Amino acid sequence: MKQVVEEECVTGDKSLRIPFVARLDSMPLDEAGEWLQHHAVHHTIGIVNWPQVVDYRPDASFAIARGKERLYIHFMAAGEDLRAVNTEPLSPVAQDSCVEFFMQVPGDPEYWNFEFNCIGTVNASHRVTRPEAVRLTAQEIATIGRVGSCGTAPFAERPGFHRWTLTVSLPLRLVRLDADHLPPCIMANVYKCADKTAHPHLLSWAPIAVERPNFHEPAHFAPMFFE
Repeated sequence: MKQVVEEECVTGDKSLRIPFVARLDSMPLDEAGEWLQHHAVHHTIGIVNWPQVVDYRPDASFAIARGKERLYIHFMAAGEDLRAVNTEPLSPVAQDSCVEFFMQVPGDPEYWNFEFNCIGTVNASHRVTRPEAVRLTAQEIATIGRVGSCGTAPFAERPGFHRWTLTVSLPLRLVRLDADHLPPCIMANVYKCADKTAHPHLLSWAPIAVERPNFHEPAHFAPMFFE
């Protein structure tokens, strides 16, 4: 298994490193987000994979790190329109101003999709293929930390230019990672979308070389190496 894992960690030209920052687990999540904002490497979510379908490109980026027990992702976005209509867990948050983190543990046939609108509503599943979704339970969703600059109350689309941030934390064991025996990497991609706004868009961190828009393409995930 170790050889398979190492081979799966070498894919294409895109990769990043996930630093270990022990104190993140003891910080309030908003403070962890501030730390990531000011001290971690920012990675651009800026690839327009399907310009023939939609070519708007807002500014979007993320920073990522891990504590002993959790993975932390701080999203930063700036662009036209802001929407947060969906409030129920597992609702279609991709319709709203949305950021997404998809990942797969090497050697596991399933991948995980975590989708968040700007007020922290979660749509999350694990699956082998897109139609085979196993939705997270309410108890599992409750373990996912979320805090952002837009608060938690829903609102209809707000036109104009907006900046916003969202910090999330995922328990490592939720995604079947043993903190004491981590693989060299996870395979992942990070997205920005907003399907039902006046300026829809489909951005990714790593390129997706398929003809039609689809974020559910684990074959095009890129390695994120644990430090």
